[in-house]
Amino acid sequence: MEVRVKVWIEDDKNNLVFGGGKTEILEYIDEKGSIAEAAQMMGLNYKKTWTHIKVLEKYIEDELVITQKGGGEQGGSTLTPKAKEIIENFKILKKDVRAYTQERFKDLFIDSKTDILHLKES
Repeated sequence: MEVRVKVWIEDDKNNLVFGGGKTEILEYIDEKGSIAEAAQMMGLNYKKTWTHIKVLEKYIEDELVITQKGGGEQGGSTLTPKAKEIIENFKILKKDVRAYTQERFKDLFIDSKTDILHLKES
Protein backbone atom coordinates (compact mmCIF):
# COMPACT_ATOMS: atom_id res chain seq x y z
CA MET A 1 0.00 0.00 0.00
CA GLU A 2 1.06 3.54 -0.57
CA VAL A 3 -0.39 6.98 -0.14
CA ARG A 4 -0.59 9.36 -3.10
CA VAL A 5 0.11 13.08 -2.99
CA LYS A 6 0.05 15.82 -5.58
CA VAL A 7 2.38 18.77 -5.23
CA TRP A 8 1.90 22.25 -6.64
CA ILE A 9 2.82 25.81 -5.69
CA GLU A 10 0.23 28.54 -5.10
CA ASP A 11 0.51 32.23 -4.36
CA ASP A 12 -1.03 33.85 -1.27
CA LYS A 13 -4.38 34.13 -3.11
CA ASN A 14 -4.49 30.39 -3.94
CA ASN A 15 -3.64 30.94 -7.60
CA LEU A 16 -1.70 28.07 -9.15
CA VAL A 17 1.84 29.24 -9.86
CA PHE A 18 3.67 26.02 -10.68
CA GLY A 19 2.93 22.33 -10.78
CA GLY A 20 3.06 19.22 -12.89
CA GLY A 21 1.41 20.77 -15.95
CA LYS A 22 3.74 23.74 -16.21
CA THR A 23 6.68 21.42 -15.58
CA GLU A 24 5.55 19.25 -18.51
CA ILE A 25 5.14 22.27 -20.79
CA LEU A 26 8.68 23.43 -20.04
CA GLU A 27 10.10 19.92 -20.46
CA TYR A 28 8.38 19.51 -23.84
CA ILE A 29 9.70 22.90 -24.98
CA ASP A 30 13.17 21.79 -23.94
CA GLU A 31 12.77 18.46 -25.73
CA LYS A 32 11.12 19.71 -28.94
CA GLY A 33 12.54 23.23 -29.18
CA SER A 34 9.05 24.49 -29.96
CA ILE A 35 6.18 26.00 -28.00
CA ALA A 36 3.75 24.85 -30.70
CA GLU A 37 4.93 21.23 -30.43
CA ALA A 38 4.84 21.40 -26.64
CA ALA A 39 1.28 22.70 -26.84
CA GLN A 40 0.29 19.88 -29.16
CA MET A 41 1.82 17.26 -26.86
CA MET A 42 -0.11 18.73 -23.93
CA GLY A 43 -3.37 18.91 -25.87
CA LEU A 44 -3.44 22.69 -25.50
CA ASN A 45 -3.57 25.45 -28.06
CA TYR A 46 -0.53 27.65 -28.59
CA LYS A 47 -2.07 30.71 -26.94
CA LYS A 48 -3.00 28.81 -23.75
CA THR A 49 0.50 27.32 -23.56
CA TRP A 50 2.13 30.72 -24.06
CA THR A 51 -0.17 32.17 -21.36
CA HIS A 52 1.01 29.50 -18.89
CA ILE A 53 4.61 30.46 -19.60
CA LYS A 54 3.95 34.20 -19.24
CA VAL A 55 2.07 33.73 -15.94
CA LEU A 56 4.95 31.69 -14.58
CA GLU A 57 7.51 34.26 -15.76
CA LYS A 58 5.49 36.94 -13.98
CA TYR A 59 5.68 35.07 -10.66
CA ILE A 60 9.33 34.11 -11.11
CA GLU A 61 10.17 37.62 -12.30
CA ASP A 62 12.56 36.20 -14.84
CA GLU A 63 12.57 34.96 -18.42
CA LEU A 64 12.12 31.20 -18.74
CA VAL A 65 11.71 30.65 -22.49
CA ILE A 66 13.73 32.29 -25.24
CA THR A 67 12.05 32.35 -28.64
CA GLN A 68 13.66 33.01 -32.00
CA LYS A 69 11.47 33.79 -34.96
CA GLY A 70 12.13 32.21 -38.30
CA GLY A 71 11.55 28.96 -40.05
CA GLY A 72 13.56 25.77 -39.95
CA GLU A 73 16.70 25.73 -37.87
CA GLN A 74 16.66 29.51 -37.34
CA GLY A 75 13.44 29.54 -35.32
CA GLY A 76 12.45 27.78 -32.15
CA SER A 77 12.36 28.04 -28.40
CA THR A 78 14.85 27.17 -25.69
CA LEU A 79 14.72 27.20 -21.92
CA THR A 80 16.83 29.55 -19.87
CA PRO A 81 19.08 28.13 -17.16
CA LYS A 82 16.54 29.51 -14.64
CA ALA A 83 13.76 27.40 -16.20
CA LYS A 84 15.90 24.27 -16.01
CA GLU A 85 16.73 25.04 -12.38
CA ILE A 86 13.03 25.46 -11.53
CA ILE A 87 12.17 22.14 -13.18
CA GLU A 88 14.91 20.30 -11.28
CA ASN A 89 14.07 21.91 -7.94
CA PHE A 90 10.38 21.10 -8.39
CA LYS A 91 11.23 17.46 -9.15
CA ILE A 92 13.37 17.30 -6.01
CA LEU A 93 10.54 18.83 -3.95
CA LYS A 94 8.01 16.30 -5.34
CA LYS A 95 10.35 13.39 -4.65
CA ASP A 96 11.05 14.56 -1.09
CA VAL A 97 7.36 15.18 -0.31
CA ARG A 98 6.38 11.76 -1.65
CA ALA A 99 9.13 9.99 0.29
CA TYR A 100 8.21 11.74 3.53
CA THR A 101 4.49 11.11 2.99
CA GLN A 102 5.04 7.40 2.30
CA GLU A 103 7.19 6.98 5.41
CA ARG A 104 4.72 8.90 7.58
CA PHE A 105 1.83 6.82 6.18
CA LYS A 106 3.67 3.64 7.16
CA ASP A 107 4.37 5.04 10.64
CA LEU A 108 0.72 5.91 11.23
CA PHE A 109 -1.20 3.21 9.39
CA ILE A 110 0.85 0.09 8.62
CA ASP A 111 1.78 -2.62 11.11
CA SER A 112 5.45 -3.31 10.37
CA LYS A 113 5.14 -6.99 11.35
CA THR A 114 2.10 -7.83 9.24
CA ASP A 115 1.98 -5.06 6.61
CA ILE A 116 -1.72 -4.70 7.45
CA LEU A 117 -3.47 -1.34 7.48
CA HIS A 118 -4.49 -0.22 10.95
CA LEU A 119 -4.55 2.86 13.11
CA LYS A 120 -1.68 3.01 15.52
CA GLU A 121 -2.50 4.11 19.01
CA SER A 122 -1.24 7.53 20.02
